[in-house]
Amino acid sequence: MGLIPLEHSIATTIYQQINRSKLADQRKDLIEAAIRYAELRVRSQRPEAVDDRQIDADRTRAHNAFIDACNILARNMVKAGEDGCWRETLGDDRKTIGDLACYIYCFLGLAAR
Repeated sequence: MGLIPLEHSIATTIYQQINRSKLADQRKDLIEAAIRYAELRVRSQRPEAVDDRQIDADRTRAHNAFIDACNILARNMVKAGEDGCWRETLGDDRKTIGDLACYIYCFLGLAAR
């Protein structure tokens, strides 16, 4: 049995905490990494991509980059005196962290309408 996906309310709270950071460049890096990973996660689910090892490799690299961006932003938020507790709330499960990237992608899409 897999872990329960990240709840919408928790993802919303984490996203709000990320957006409150004054570390604009690192926040931008996190957002860009989330977009890249979410797009690859969706592409990997298309029927024609089932056997595409390149998409899997790209998705793994993008996932690692998103995790790194989360860690970098949270660490630097704390150093700057900002609240970085969202990173602890998110936890270390890769699927949960990937869910956050997908929520961020969704939040951005909804905000753009």
